[in-house]
Amino acid sequence: MKNTIKKIAIVAISLMSFANLNAQKIAHVNLDSLINTMPETKNAKEAAQNYLKDLEKSVAAMSSEYESKLQAYQTEAEKMSDLVRKTKEEELMSIQRRIEDFRMQAQQDYQRKSAELSAPIYDKAKKAIEAVAKEGGFKYVLDTTPGASAVLFSEPSDDIFAQVKKKLDSMPPANVPTGANNSNTGGVKPPKGGTTPTKKTN
Repeated sequence: MKNTIKKIAIVAISLMSFANLNAQKIAHVNLDSLINTMPETKNAKEAAQNYLKDLEKSVAAMSSEYESKLQAYQTEAEKMSDLVRKTKEEELMSIQRRIEDFRMQAQQDYQRKSAELSAPIYDKAKKAIEAVAKEGGFKYVLDTTPGASAVLFSEPSDDIFAQVKKKLDSMPPANVPTGANNSNTGGVKPPKGGTTPTKKTN
């Protein structure tokens, strides 16, 4: 009878453990696809494109200035004194450098602006994910966007750093080869009973 009760208790505990394990529900969502369905995303993309167009207009104006001055230089170069010609050439090179610098800065500025416009959209999406996760009792929500490996939501958990550190301290040291006095390394070894070979000198 006692054995039967013990078996029933073991089965009951196992079932409870299994039920508790199933309670650790995990969900997933493709964050990029979710973001693309949000109407705010379209507005943000349009704003970013308009910002880029303004930058491109500035580049076009600078390029037009360069082309105009280059054409004038090519037309009048033969009539110019050496000093004037040198000054014009330096001016043209300076404009070229400014255009290249502006293009690089414009690209960085555009990326910064795009990120600034997207930030509140991602925040809203993550808040919605967190709300749904809590409502559904999900412990973790994973991002299934290709190339992503992020945990979008997780329940608060215990930090086990101290316990793991204590366990590490009780374990034997890891066998890390130093390579300094490794008996398996190659090299010339003296023959048994002999001496170390000496190098030949020319």
